[in-house]
Formats: sequence, C-alpha cells, structure tokens
Amino acid sequence: MHPLLGVPERQLACAEYIQALEECHARGWIRYLGACNSQRRELVLCLRKERLNRTARNREEAKVRTAKKKEVWAELEREG
Repeated sequence: MHPLLGVPERQLACAEYIQALEECHARGWIRYLGACNSQRRELVLCLRKERLNRTARNREEAKVRTAKKKEVWAELEREG
C-alpha cells in the first residue's frame, strides 16, 4: 500500500508514475490480472526514493536545530 498521492510534493516528484498508474487503472478490469504491476512498482520505487531524500533532509535539519539549542543552553549557563 502506498502513501497518499494527493500531496503536492509527491505529485511533483513522481507525477509521471502516478499518471501512468492512473491511466492503467482507467483501462478497466485488466488491472485485476496484474497488468498494472510494473507501473505500480515504478511508483513505489519513486515514492521510496522521495521518502529517503526527505528523511535525510530532516535528519540534517535536526542536527542543525540540536546544535543551535546546545549553543543557546551553553550561553545561558555561562551567563547564569
């Protein structure tokens, strides 16, 4: 099961894969026979790449925030 696709970030990053899967699903009952599996697989790989990039970006931002907090606490301890 993939995450929600209505998020603008995902629509930009994986738009072509989302469109391909939606077009395949629109063809009707053939999707139940596995005809859309390759499109789905490509979408999942794109979403995974996007998630890993977001996780790495968040980790780096958290390191910066933690460093700033430590600086502020150290300054407060020096003053007090």
